[in-house]
Amino acid sequence: MRLLRTYFTLVLLAAGSMVVAQLSPGDLTTAHAALEGMSNCTQCHDLGNKVTNAKCLECHKEIKSLITKKRGYHASSVVKAQDCFACHSEHHGRKFEMVRFDEKAFDHALTGYKLEGGHKPVDCRKCHVPDNIADRELKKRPLTFLGLEQACLSCHDDFHQGTMSGECTKCHNMNEFRPASKFDHGKTDFKLAGKHVNVDCKKCHETTTRQGKEFQRFADVPHADCKACHNDPHAAHFNNACAQCHTEVGFNIFSGKNRFDHNTTNFKLNGKHKTTDCFTCHQKTSDPLRVFQDRVGVTVNQCATCHEDAHDGKFGNDCAKCHQETGFRSLKSMDFFDHAVTDFPLQGKHVDVDCKKCHKGSFTGAMEFSKCSSCHEDYHKGEFAKNDVTPDCAECHSVLDGFEMSMYTLEQHRSTKFPLEGAHIATPCTACHMKDEKNWTFRELGHACFDCHDNVHGDDLAENGVTDCKRCHVAENWFPSKFDHDFTEFPLVGEHVKVDCKECHLKDPNAEVLSFKVESFECADCHK
Repeated sequence: MRLLRTYFTLVLLAAGSMVVAQLSPGDLTTAHAALEGMSNCTQCHDLGNKVTNAKCLECHKEIKSLITKKRGYHASSVVKAQDCFACHSEHHGRKFEMVRFDEKAFDHALTGYKLEGGHKPVDCRKCHVPDNIADRELKKRPLTFLGLEQACLSCHDDFHQGTMSGECTKCHNMNEFRPASKFDHGKTDFKLAGKHVNVDCKKCHETTTRQGKEFQRFADVPHADCKACHNDPHAAHFNNACAQCHTEVGFNIFSGKNRFDHNTTNFKLNGKHKTTDCFTCHQKTSDPLRVFQDRVGVTVNQCATCHEDAHDGKFGNDCAKCHQETGFRSLKSMDFFDHAVTDFPLQGKHVDVDCKKCHKGSFTGAMEFSKCSSCHEDYHKGEFAKNDVTPDCAECHSVLDGFEMSMYTLEQHRSTKFPLEGAHIATPCTACHMKDEKNWTFRELGHACFDCHDNVHGDDLAENGVTDCKRCHVAENWFPSKFDHDFTEFPLVGEHVKVDCKECHLKDPNAEVLSFKVESFECADCHK
């Protein structure tokens, strides 16, 4: 009996094994081991049907996402048309490699990123490593080929350390990083020309160490002028105007004639001097420290420094009294005359006035010159007249400095109805006496603060309809140094002394300053 029971038991076990073997062709891989068992079949299989791609993509959402975005290998038309199990079959045991392919024969172009140049011979695992994957979940998957981006800097270190554009292929190709064969210096702010074309990049773009790594500076290299890179061999004699005399063809090729701005020197070129060759006046020399320095300090009136005196010293050395730079024979009408021998020696602004401006008729005719008004109109139109007598201009103005300059002093201003004090001393005259920015005026200006300054407080601080700024302010500055809260209806005591003015005196949105007018002083008015 016992033998019979044992027999039936073995038969049943054998029959059960045959059923399981018919339902499951083999063990699942380690990756799918959690799906083992008859109750999990429909996780991957549709009843009466093969394994569908939809079932696979329900779990493999990262692949589904790439296909939806039309990115990556599985989104290519060649791969997308196939069933998943065509490449990734199952039930071959726990250690079966579901992701397997001939890496050497693999067509990387199907991923959307064609391998070119230096990328071709690189081993797959040089690029497909966790360090190059941004997605945190994909990083955890060993040996995955997912998660890489196409941007160069997603795999490669940024040699330029953020100083250049992240679009590496604008300058570099896939064959080699150096040289940057696609870089065009002509598209930068500094186009290469002349000798610069053949200069080694490192001469201008120095290689250094930055953040512990080799770094070559290409961005923000100063180039506004030549001295940014080159030493000045002229020791700043020419105000850094290199391009006026030199070109990029070569430093030793002088091209300054008709280009150098001689007006930057003490000798402005006029007339015949404009067309004179530079080396007619200056000695030729190859020493950059001496070139054009042999006439330093010579002014336009020192003709005898360069020219021979055709008059043998009979008329002095001030040739410009008679002659003009348009030509030696182009005489200035009567400019040779020495006015110092008359009763009216020419000084200041009078020196440059054309003789005919004063001498309307004969140069020898008598002229009245005892006071300025003999020739000049009263600019002030009688503003300073007293008893119908206008003071002479010379009381405030000098012929040396011109009419625009005044000799009127602060001491004199103290004798007026408005002595200058405090900040008013440093105030330009035009601020009060030329308010329309065109005409000077010195009368009827008013002496009250609000005659010049805006009353920013309105009527808040007015007494009997008048706001007296001097109750709180002094001329030294705007700070209300004379204000004493004890003289108000609300003397400050206790904690109120420490409170910022702005806490109580709120600023009206339409006003420029705080409002100091307070209607009520009850505690509840401020303390809610």
